[in-house]
Amino acid sequence: MANLIHVKDRTFDKEVVESELPVLVDFWAPWCGPCKMIGPIIEELAKEYEGRLKVVKLNTQENQEVPTLLGVRSIPTVVLFHGNEVLDAFVGARPKQAYAKVIDKHLKKLEKKQRKEEKRLAKKAKKEATA
Repeated sequence: MANLIHVKDRTFDKEVVESELPVLVDFWAPWCGPCKMIGPIIEELAKEYEGRLKVVKLNTQENQEVPTLLGVRSIPTVVLFHGNEVLDAFVGARPKQAYAKVIDKHLKKLEKKQRKEEKRLAKKAKKEATA
C-alpha cells in the first residue's frame, strides 16, 4: 500500500504535524460501516497522491487522545493537515471525487506558495551575490 500509514496517539505528531508533506488523516473505527465504505477510497488516494501527500489512518477505538483533542465527534472524519494547520475536513462518507477536489485545491495552493518562496529566495541569493 503506497504511503498509507497507521498512526497512534503517540506517533501522530511525528507522522502528521512534523510531516513536510500535507497529510490526509482518516479517523475511523473497525465497527463503523461508513468507515469501511471509504477505506478503499482512502487507499486509492494514498496511491494516487504518493510523493505529494501523506495518507494516514487513526483507529479512534484504540486511540482516543488525539481525536478528543481535535474535537472529532463523529466518524468517519477525514482531515487534511499541513503542519499543525487544518486545511479542510469532512465528516461522514464522501465519494472519492469530493476528497480529490479538496486535495487538489490545497495542493495547488501549497505548491504555488512554495514556488513563490523559492523565487524569493533565489532573488535574495542573487542580490547578495552581486553586493
